[in-house]
Amino acid sequence: MKANSPIKFFAGRESRYLAEQMAKAYGIELGKSSVLEFSDGEFEPSFDESVRGATVFIIQSTFPPAENLMELLLMIDAAKRASAYKVVAVIPYMGFARQDRKDKPRVSIGAKLVANVLIAAGVDRVMTMDLHADQIQGFFDVPVDHLYASSIFGPYIEKMELDNLVIAAPDMGGAKRANAYANFLNVPVIIAHKQRPKPNQVGTITTIGEVEGKNVIIVDDMIDTAGTITLAADMMIQKGAKSVRALATHGILSGPAYERIADSKLEEVILTDTIPLQSDKNTDKFKVLSVADIFADTIKKVYSHQSISENFIF
Repeated sequence: MKANSPIKFFAGRESRYLAEQMAKAYGIELGKSSVLEFSDGEFEPSFDESVRGATVFIIQSTFPPAENLMELLLMIDAAKRASAYKVVAVIPYMGFARQDRKDKPRVSIGAKLVANVLIAAGVDRVMTMDLHADQIQGFFDVPVDHLYASSIFGPYIEKMELDNLVIAAPDMGGAKRANAYANFLNVPVIIAHKQRPKPNQVGTITTIGEVEGKNVIIVDDMIDTAGTITLAADMMIQKGAKSVRALATHGILSGPAYERIADSKLEEVILTDTIPLQSDKNTDKFKVLSVADIFADTIKKVYSHQSISENFIF
C-alpha cells in the first residue's frame, strides 16, 4: 500500500453493523455510501465522498441472498471508476465457498466463479475468514489474507475452564480443524461419523472416541440447518456426555436451524458476528464473539506492510 494513500472503510448494507465496529477498532469513521433502489429490484451503490487516490476497504459478507455479492461487486467497480488507488474486499463470510470442487458431473465450481468475478470487478486484495476449504485461496490471482476464528475461540475456551474437556469434529472432513483445537488446548479429540443421504439432511451419526462424563465442544466452520450439530449433541448426551456445546465461525442458520438448536441438548452455541443473528428468533443459547478487532488489526498491518502471522495462534 502506498504510504501517503489515505485509508477509507465502506460497508455493504448487510454488513454495516460489523463495518462500524471495525472502523471504530481501527480508529476512523466509516465512509459515507448509499444505494439507489429501482422499483424492479435493481440497485445502484454509490460513494458519497471522494475515494480518489485512497486505499478503499469494502466490508461485506456474501451470505444469501445473492444481492449481497452483487452489491459488493458494484461497490468495487464504483471505487475503481472513482480512481481509488487500491480496493480491498473484506469478506468475513464468503458465500458459495462450499462449491470448491467438481464432486459430481455437470456442476459449477461456485467458489472459483466468485473469485473470477471479484477479480473482473477490479479487486486488488481479498481478506476473509475461515473459508470452507483452504485451497480456495488459490482460486484468486490477487493476495488473500485468510484469517482464522481460532485466534478468538481458543482463548475463549481456555477461560471457560471446563474439566474433562474434549473437542469433537462433526464429520470426517472436520477432523483436521478439531485436532488443531485439541492440540492447542491439550485435550482429546473425538470424531462424529455421519451418513448424509442428500445435502442439508443427515441420516445417522456415530462417534469415534469416548464421551461419557466429558464436556464436549463440537467445532466447525459453519452451522447451516443445524441438523448435524443437534443430532450429534443429542446422541452424545445419550451416551453420557456431561455437556455439549457447539462452536462455529459462521452462523448461516437457515431453515429450521434456530428451532432445532432451541429444542436440542446443546447447552450453548458459540459463533462470530460474520453473519448477524436474526432478531426475531430464539437466541437464548447463542454467544456471539466479534471479529471486528482481529480484522481491524489485520487491516492496519496490511496497510503498513507488517506481517500478520502473529494473528494466528494455531
